[in-house]
Amino acid sequence: MARAYSNDLRRKLLEAHEQGQGTLEELAEEFGVSLGFAKKISAALRRTGRMERTEQRHGRRNQVTPLVQQRLRAWLRQQPDLTLGELQRQLREQMQVSFSIPRLWVVLRWMKLRLKKSRSMPRSRTHRKTSSAARLGGRW
Repeated sequence: MARAYSNDLRRKLLEAHEQGQGTLEELAEEFGVSLGFAKKISAALRRTGRMERTEQRHGRRNQVTPLVQQRLRAWLRQQPDLTLGELQRQLREQMQVSFSIPRLWVVLRWMKLRLKKSRSMPRSRTHRKTSSAARLGGRW
């Protein structure tokens, strides 16, 4: 993959152009860059006033900040039986951060936090089909 030109090269080319040492076309050839690149950085200088290139950001900014993690831990320590919906509502109301329920589930798993399981219901009496029962179409 091609690497970006250094800020030093950009600065030298733009300073030479500002000092009138040549046209963009002449300076591009002298510095060994394409005319398109020279025009692009010259336009960026006029637009932003900066000679350095801007850092690229890939993707969205992560909303799971250390503060969000700290709050989730505190809420679950105080009340371990909070539902995902309740956590979602608290995040939205108190921290102005919005997560979907599946994303919140992934965040909690990533933080190694588990939701409290309800033990109030008896175990299901439905028997699982064994491999032989599955072949027979469920008849035992």
